[in-house]
Amino acid sequence: MIVLAIETSCDETAAAVVEETGDPQRPWRVRSNVVASQVAIHREWGGIVPELSARQHIRDICGVVERALADAGVAEFGAIAATQGPGLVGSLLVGLSFAKSLAWARGVPLIPVHHLAGHIESLVLEGGEMPLPAVILVVSGGHTSLYRVATPGSYELLGRTRDDAAGEAYDKVAKLLGLGYPGGPVIDRLAATGNDRAVPFPKTRLTHPDRNAPHIEGRRDFSFSGLKTSVLRHVTTRRLELNLAEGDPLPAKDIADISASFQRVVVETLVERLFDAARWHGATSVGIAGGVSANSRLRADALARGAARAIPVFIPSLALSTDNAAMIAAAGLRRFRRGGADLKVGPDINADASLALT
Repeated sequence: MIVLAIETSCDETAAAVVEETGDPQRPWRVRSNVVASQVAIHREWGGIVPELSARQHIRDICGVVERALADAGVAEFGAIAATQGPGLVGSLLVGLSFAKSLAWARGVPLIPVHHLAGHIESLVLEGGEMPLPAVILVVSGGHTSLYRVATPGSYELLGRTRDDAAGEAYDKVAKLLGLGYPGGPVIDRLAATGNDRAVPFPKTRLTHPDRNAPHIEGRRDFSFSGLKTSVLRHVTTRRLELNLAEGDPLPAKDIADISASFQRVVVETLVERLFDAARWHGATSVGIAGGVSANSRLRADALARGAARAIPVFIPSLALSTDNAAMIAAAGLRRFRRGGADLKVGPDINADASLALT
């Protein structure tokens, strides 16, 4: 089967064409993967503006889909996969409405996809099927969660952030340091020139159950709001010590040291929780997916920890780390083959900004 996929959960308008290969170890091949980014639009505002995002999706979606089909060299497809949630509801509606209309016009099935399932299946697109059971860390600007995958297409939540996502913390710290938006890439770059032990930022250690979710033995949740507050206090104190006027930036060395120290704590927290969960749940492989998986230190530290423990680590390429439609196609094909006849998706299906992954 050839699948056309559409992804508009946040600030990237994406379309892709993916086909099944018939190889049980590498089940899918990407024929095209087109992304129209809105970073330049939202940088002016220091973050994503939902209304602007939805309007830009409307402007871009026809051209992005046409380009994906042209790049793939196909005119026909057997199904359409589209992100149903979670995400910004206005953005989701653009992609899902377009997909519903096109599926009806072409007479092909519509496969609604959970955005995080797409990130998880992005690992299989390049690396092939993972040894199972696996523990997957999905880490991005909006999500920081751990999932156990016991069988292909099954996702069991093991832990999640109780406040800020890791990528969100990067953006907020970058704003404190006057580095602009998005914060992840610039902090990653500056951290390479700083002393990661210069500032003793604390790690958050959660010792009580999450009151908003059932307590699971072995559950490993995250929290980054305390770290963000520690950075704010340090920046405020340092500015007073240097007698800086309002609007004056910190010295470049301070910014590099803060970036490196902050990044060390975030990465150590993510890697420790991932491998602790893998050990607790008897995982035979681990994976890291989502936009923050592009972080150079996270990739290096996770691969080193995996090598030390003799457990394979799956991380997507940079092109598949951020939001894209190829991953949505993969998750759609996974869902369709697990129970396509039972999907029975009608025209009343709607976007769900807080859709749960079960």
